[in-house]
Amino acid sequence: MNGRLCDGKGKGGKRLSNFEYGGWLVGSAHCITMKPLPLFFALALVSQLSASNPIITDVCTADPAALVHDGTVYLYTGHDEAEPEKPGYVMDDWLCFSSTDMVNWKPEGSILSLEAFPWAKANAWAAHTIERDGKFFWYVSVWRGEGLGFAVGVASADSPTGPFSDPLGGPLVSSDMTPNPINPEGREVTWDDIDPAAFIDDDGQAYLFWGNTNLYWAKLKDNMIELDGEIHQIELPRFVEAPWVHKKGELYYLTYAWGFPERTAYATSKSIEGPWEYRGLIKELAGNSNTNHQAIIEFKGRDYFIYHNGGLLSGGSWRRSVCIDYLYYNEDGTIRKIVPTIEGVSSADEPLER
Repeated sequence: MNGRLCDGKGKGGKRLSNFEYGGWLVGSAHCITMKPLPLFFALALVSQLSASNPIITDVCTADPAALVHDGTVYLYTGHDEAEPEKPGYVMDDWLCFSSTDMVNWKPEGSILSLEAFPWAKANAWAAHTIERDGKFFWYVSVWRGEGLGFAVGVASADSPTGPFSDPLGGPLVSSDMTPNPINPEGREVTWDDIDPAAFIDDDGQAYLFWGNTNLYWAKLKDNMIELDGEIHQIELPRFVEAPWVHKKGELYYLTYAWGFPERTAYATSKSIEGPWEYRGLIKELAGNSNTNHQAIIEFKGRDYFIYHNGGLLSGGSWRRSVCIDYLYYNEDGTIRKIVPTIEGVSSADEPLER
């Protein structure tokens, strides 16, 4: 979520009542007076306004996670609210959008916020939602306060759009459960317990992966709100954060943010518990954003790579936006390099042109 830049600082910040998009306030009847733009800037503005990526343009979205349920994709994102040009994350809630075709996205609203976790103090960072036996579990990254570091919490609901509530009344994973690593700059990392990603294997066993600098995993109990057994670590080249686990055919895939600024790398295994074989980079730097965070889903016979960049005209590392492109596999199971596009994807209900 934050690479190696932030350890809980940069909180607060002025709220924007409307999202500033290239000088216009989307959702407002007013606009900001602007000087005439040079031609190439004007063309860029037209391109952004007419393009499919980023897929949401009236609010800043980050750290995507996606869930397919009953023919609908539910997209869960962080909510960047930092002022333009002002460094630091301002994130107090999580957003949800839904789509039946991967093109038209219905805003479901801010359906979970820090207020649902009274023990959390700030920083509604990367999260992941999964369904089990008709219940939905939303694993989140939050800051607990000075001396307590970051933690993973969980909220549950009977619907993918909530209402969600905290069944534990405290963290699922807290900083005292894992060692604080030392990052390549020699700095102690107190935000290593972030970026949760849940996965349920074919035999019904659920797992939770998470971490920054260190990559952790543990089994989950059937209730999905308790760890089952010890916490393990996985060693992968230049792991920073943003683990995501999925299965395709007989192979398990673990994608993650690699290095800083962040690229996306992956590893494969024949078992969810490893060993994992590093397979290399599949995506380069996200446009105008130091961080990368991905979700991978299959929907209506197509594979999708969902990520964020800083592609809006008022965007950047603190004001990111979710994008979607296709993901393709080679015959040997390796993943082809992801090609970020402005066009994005076509309707999932239309024939796919390859």
